[in-house]
Amino acid sequence: MSSPASTPSRRRGKRGRGSNPPTQDARSPPSQKRRTDDSTSTGDLQPMPTSPPADVQSPGAADALFSSPPQFRHSAIPLDFDISSPLTYGTPSSRVEGTPRSGVRGTPVRQRPDLGSARKAKQVDLHSDGLAEDIVGTEQSLGQRLVIWGTDVNVASCKEKFQRFLQRFIDPLDKEDEDIGLDLNEPRYMQRLQEINMVGEPFLNVNCDHLRSFDENLYRQLICYPQEVIPTFDMAANEIFFDRYPDSILEHQIQVRPYNALKTRNMRNLNPEDIDQLITISGMVIRSSQLIPEMQEAFFRCQVCAFTTRVEIDRGRIAEPSVCKNCNTTHSMALIHNRSMFSDKQMIKLQESPEDMPPGQTPHMVALFAHNDLVDKVQPGDRVNVTGIYRAVPIRVNPRVSSVKSVYKTHIDVIHYRKTDSKRLHGVDEETEQKMFTEERVEMLKELSKKPDIYERLALALAPSIYEHEDIKKGILLQLCGGSRKDFTHTGRGNFRAEINILLCGDPGTSKSQLLQYVYNLVPRGQYTSGKGSSAVGLTAYVMKDPETRQLVLQTGALVLSDNGICCIDEFDKMNESTRSVLHEVMEQQTLSIAKAGIICQLNARTSVLAAANPIESQWNPKKTTIENIQLPHTLLSRFDLIFLMLDPRDEAYDRRLARHLVSLYYQSEEKMEEEFMDMAVLRDYIAYARSYVNPRLGEEASQALIEAVTREMFEEALRALADEDFLTVTGKTVRLL
Repeated sequence: MSSPASTPSRRRGKRGRGSNPPTQDARSPPSQKRRTDDSTSTGDLQPMPTSPPADVQSPGAADALFSSPPQFRHSAIPLDFDISSPLTYGTPSSRVEGTPRSGVRGTPVRQRPDLGSARKAKQVDLHSDGLAEDIVGTEQSLGQRLVIWGTDVNVASCKEKFQRFLQRFIDPLDKEDEDIGLDLNEPRYMQRLQEINMVGEPFLNVNCDHLRSFDENLYRQLICYPQEVIPTFDMAANEIFFDRYPDSILEHQIQVRPYNALKTRNMRNLNPEDIDQLITISGMVIRSSQLIPEMQEAFFRCQVCAFTTRVEIDRGRIAEPSVCKNCNTTHSMALIHNRSMFSDKQMIKLQESPEDMPPGQTPHMVALFAHNDLVDKVQPGDRVNVTGIYRAVPIRVNPRVSSVKSVYKTHIDVIHYRKTDSKRLHGVDEETEQKMFTEERVEMLKELSKKPDIYERLALALAPSIYEHEDIKKGILLQLCGGSRKDFTHTGRGNFRAEINILLCGDPGTSKSQLLQYVYNLVPRGQYTSGKGSSAVGLTAYVMKDPETRQLVLQTGALVLSDNGICCIDEFDKMNESTRSVLHEVMEQQTLSIAKAGIICQLNARTSVLAAANPIESQWNPKKTTIENIQLPHTLLSRFDLIFLMLDPRDEAYDRRLARHLVSLYYQSEEKMEEEFMDMAVLRDYIAYARSYVNPRLGEEASQALIEAVTREMFEEALRALADEDFLTVTGKTVRLL
């Protein structure tokens, strides 16, 4: 015989048939009765507790948030509640019109599909001995004894600790880039809540490292039980926010997004111990799907009596009601799609970064699922740190049979993205563009730009371990900074590219590949490939069948992945003709036209090409021209704006200076090295600031200087060179590029 506490739906159904509702307890939330009546009409939602208003909250009310009614406190039977329902956590929503908190009344609650679907969680009184007279105590003492079944998470205590963390955490030594513009001597996250009130974006990013330093146990609970703890964090943040800003209007209630979990794992080390836990991994995005609508709440209507009910989706499964609760007709419920609730969803493939791969192994991949506002936040080619919940879902042997395989399929539900990489240039992000540099850093960069020898100092700071080649470093520096994109579409002349292409050719062993590796490790969206190991489809795009949707999708190659970056191609002379032919459109029009398997599109490839080529005789022959030495066609060489020769002078004095430089890299002190060369962090910030905020235009004085430089004698010399096919053709494009 079941106890009354374990059958709330039966009592609710009996009340719906005409019985009088019981008297509402004075300690229950003000809108509890209304929710019970609403759930009777809908037939599926259970009455969920909510936090009482802050202005009438008793000292022990916060701890008794999910406490059982007084009449059932003598029972040790677990209490069921829906941990992921929108009525479970958060401040009172717009669905609760009876709440006295007017500031929250217009702020709806948004479901969080990133935390998983609806499931039943139980709270158990661990200290109950079955005697009702011994359990009679305050709500605060009872709330401290209730934990979510299967965990050690006490909701009231967890919420209180997180609120204390938000109100008190100060780290004056924190130099994180997200702290730009904040007063480090004031509570960090209270300033973030103030930003939410001003900007209106209801998302609070919480650094897990800060939480660990403040409360080790709370951090452990977040890592081990994120699906239960994060909703409690949401509720705590919303209560603090609407207490401070009662008149604030948000699109939906604040959602907490933790990141930088110390349980950072490599893709190869993910194992069953990490399932349903919060993890942080890094990698490179290689593919993103289109937007997928995912049903969150199904709406059913009886075809006999028109009775309606809502059913929440449980891990992708729609539990269709078999019997109508109003007329008791079986199999009469029909799904109404336009009354159901959907959320945005996107599948992303994350690949192991090339620099993190062990030697001799192929890269690993993991599937990500982004929801709602995280959709389209990253693009293929981005290097990101992903914080999410590691999931394992079963695979059916046959879609029509309920039996499943013993091997599960894994993915990660994304909670937070982070694009920044301390070892690379800052990527241009429209949302964080103004927070990239502090005012002190900007002033320092502007003072540095006023120095007369700034060009030489920046060139020396670029790849300082490589001896000499100052002109080549200056050219690469110009390529890193980029130019101003020229748009003349309104006059019908089209667009002119702002990026330059550079070709390095010369003797073997002259640091050509080292320069390419240095640039590849510096830029945020860079790709490195070799001419012999690259094919035409590997550089452009190819069509494949998506294993998830079984549809044909376009898989992008290296040139498209390096959009708004630099594509480094080594062994350029060893490419076959079909592979080199795809570079013509990319290097000039900066687009890539695809017509394969019924997919016709034009992709952006706004990339700079940095290529290195060796002579065909393995040694540069000074008696031959450039074309004869590297055997590249005229049409391809004309698309390179700068062509540098890196030759071995075969001089004893040069070899002595080179040997002295190489030895000095090992015995010089760090202080002396810092005096000679600019700090790499300053170089990265200088280039990133120039790319983001400096857009030079050609003035009248510079135009006249360019016209005078290109004299009639130069054109006559170019015309005379046309008689010899081994010389490059000088056209009007050369003048435009200058």
